[in-house]
Amino acid sequence: MRSCDAVVIGGGIAGVSAAYSLSLRGADVVLVEREDSLTAHSTGRSAAQYIETYGGPVNQALTVASREFLMNDAAGMADGPLLRPRPVLWVSPPGRRHELERLREEMSPLSPQLLLQTAAEARRCCPVLAPAWVAGGLLEPDSYDIDVAGLHAAFLRGARRCRTTVVRSRAVCSMDRAGGIWRVRTAAEPFAAPVVVDAAGAWADEVARSGGVAPLGLAPLRRTLFTFAPPAGVPAEEVSRWPLVADIAGSFYFKPEGLSQLLGSPSDETPDVPRDVGPTELDVARGIDAINTATTLGVRAVGSVWAGLRTFAPDRCPVVGFDAAAEGFVWCAGQGGTGIQTSPAMGEVVAATVCGAPLPAALADLTGRLSPLRLKEPA
Repeated sequence: MRSCDAVVIGGGIAGVSAAYSLSLRGADVVLVEREDSLTAHSTGRSAAQYIETYGGPVNQALTVASREFLMNDAAGMADGPLLRPRPVLWVSPPGRRHELERLREEMSPLSPQLLLQTAAEARRCCPVLAPAWVAGGLLEPDSYDIDVAGLHAAFLRGARRCRTTVVRSRAVCSMDRAGGIWRVRTAAEPFAAPVVVDAAGAWADEVARSGGVAPLGLAPLRRTLFTFAPPAGVPAEEVSRWPLVADIAGSFYFKPEGLSQLLGSPSDETPDVPRDVGPTELDVARGIDAINTATTLGVRAVGSVWAGLRTFAPDRCPVVGFDAAAEGFVWCAGQGGTGIQTSPAMGEVVAATVCGAPLPAALADLTGRLSPLRLKEPA
């Protein structure tokens, strides 16, 4: 039985960021992933963007706290820039402009650069917005595309430099704790550690159950994405400078994807189960219809189509902390659609929690709002 200080379950962005932060503090870490690829599911299917206005105040604080690490190319561990400028333009149809104003008011304390726009100003940012549809915009100029593969590889590189052991194709069959030690069993080999970190994404509740730990009620929600051709006659260089455009009502978003295509989504959140999820024709059709209603793009065909699971806690805030009823069991789950952009801060919160260290000052007020205790206390 391989003994270590901590077993991290899940090789996606949550798991590798936690393993990196723990190993950086001197912990002997084993990272266990059920798939052959560490990014087989949500991490490898994300159209990630650094958006400070997304996900509510808790996720905003985690995002802002992650900014320096991302801007500095993962403390120099990345092979190239992890962030590339891509403004975000939230847009509203008639009758919903007040939602843009509310979002700006809510998020401006940490993101003061937000700019309310008229319909004409929004159309100057993205000329394909339909004049009859768009009533206004909220521009977040300091937003970025994230190189997800580069960020994941950087965390993995840093963890391995600190002697983290990475084990692939090893689903957890069962766990139990005795004598202050968790025994984590896979089909091939067991591992022993005083601490288990559950960073298994959509499977986090299942992993908990395998160790007799009560689940949190995490909800995997399906998100659909597809690519399509840019409008004819518009230079590719011009299209590549468009912002990410998102409906404040949550019916669609689209953004440039490289120089030759656009990426779109119906922003769907369809309840699903932990699995290798795929898209449905209906969700793709809804996305096309919403984009065509709000723009002059006239999308008629799509290229690549895929889907991923974004997993949320009941209150839609991430969960990080020791389980109240299972000694040595640490949750790192429920990141929803912010798992990539918050991963540096989330990893640091996991490491501080396990090591009994104080959180960074910018995150100190989040302890109770991240703790799993909030989801297990009686109402």
